[in-house]
Amino acid sequence: MPFEFIPLEISQVILIEPKVFADTRGFFMETYSYKAFAKFGIKEHFVQDNHSRSVKGVLRGLHYQKHPTAQAKLVRCVKGAIFDVAVDIRKGSPTYGKWVGVTLTAENKKMLYIPVGFAHGFYTLEEDTEVIYKVSHYYSPKDEAGIIWNDPKIGIIWPSNTPVVGERDRKWPPLKEADNNFTFEGDEDEFC
Repeated sequence: MPFEFIPLEISQVILIEPKVFADTRGFFMETYSYKAFAKFGIKEHFVQDNHSRSVKGVLRGLHYQKHPTAQAKLVRCVKGAIFDVAVDIRKGSPTYGKWVGVTLTAENKKMLYIPVGFAHGFYTLEEDTEVIYKVSHYYSPKDEAGIIWNDPKIGIIWPSNTPVVGERDRKWPPLKEADNNFTFEGDEDEFC
């Protein structure tokens, strides 16, 4: 199989390690295969790719889209490095308000699958970092929402306490006040 799927502490958030074929010419790898992902249980139909570039020390997030345009994401770093975070915001979930974080780099080529019902954010660890991520629904301004990056109830341990944060991201509410229409539906160990 061209991918290894590794459930994290919140089992529905999956770290994905692609098989990389490298030699003196460079490398080749698959970055996505519906067939391989579906065999593992990830059956999202991704409809859009987004690409961002940030200087070192930027924090983007914590973002999500509400139903009916909620998005699953498949995140990878193609230049530089990020600390990537997913927060469970599904009301009634045993892991509601908990977070997981991983380092994704251009060098390690790992990806993070973040299902619907999770807020997402990342912090750039290197200059000129570029991130590409697939989403399962088109951008919808009316359904856009977020949570303040430093919500003490969530307690994310970011690489810096003084990141560069955009105006919009500085104004998001804490999770307890967030506009959120997600509820937990299903087995926490769906992918295990």
